[in-house]
Amino acid sequence: MSIAGSKTQSRDPHSNGDGNGSSKRPRKRAAGGAGATRAAASTTKLRAAREPLNFTIPSDFTAGREVQKQIMDRVEGYGFDSQSVFAIKLALEEALINAIKHGNKLDPGKSVRIEAKVTPKQCEIQIEDQGPGFQRSCVPDPIADENLLKCSGRGILLMEAYMNKVAWSRGGRRVRMIKKNEE
Repeated sequence: MSIAGSKTQSRDPHSNGDGNGSSKRPRKRAAGGAGATRAAASTTKLRAAREPLNFTIPSDFTAGREVQKQIMDRVEGYGFDSQSVFAIKLALEEALINAIKHGNKLDPGKSVRIEAKVTPKQCEIQIEDQGPGFQRSCVPDPIADENLLKCSGRGILLMEAYMNKVAWSRGGRRVRMIKKNEE
């Protein structure tokens, strides 16, 4: 009990008893420490995750794989189910190969533009090359008898089979693909 005007000293059970206020109790972190830094970084990551991913790459398969990895990291981060992850990865890979190999003809002077908008509900990817374009209706049917044994020509079929929507524009130089999260 303390009486007004008198000095009383209470004993801290964690004090080492030397009278200088030192304690064996761990100190609390000051506000704004590592926890606040992690929270700010997390908020920044969430804000950045809402922004579309935009890339302009040379006509190079290695650059395409790096873009694919970054987009797929975002897709997986939003918790897409495994079938949707597989579908997006396959369609994205086919579209990048088509743009680099068939659109730009592996020309290092030409580039490929990629934009990916990923939300918890869907993934939308646009890929545009600088090639001459093509008419979708003129691409041979890969399941026609005369094409069954060919080693290539199935990329567009796979993209259209696995994505919810695939649309061609700008004379076939741009593809827009959408996959809904089937979660």
